[in-house]
Amino acid sequence: MAHTINSDCISCGACADECPTNAISEAATQYEIDADTCIDCAACVEICPTGSISG
Repeated sequence: MAHTINSDCISCGACADECPTNAISEAATQYEIDADTCIDCAACVEICPTGSISG
């Protein structure tokens, strides 16, 4: 199951830098995860300073 980013995201970009598959990109108001590209490695969950990512 792909991870998701909730509205607590502060758009710091830490998750995108950590993602090994480049599944995370900046959207209009926050970052988002492409479910088809996400490999469920949880690297983004560990690096997120606000705990905005779950999965």
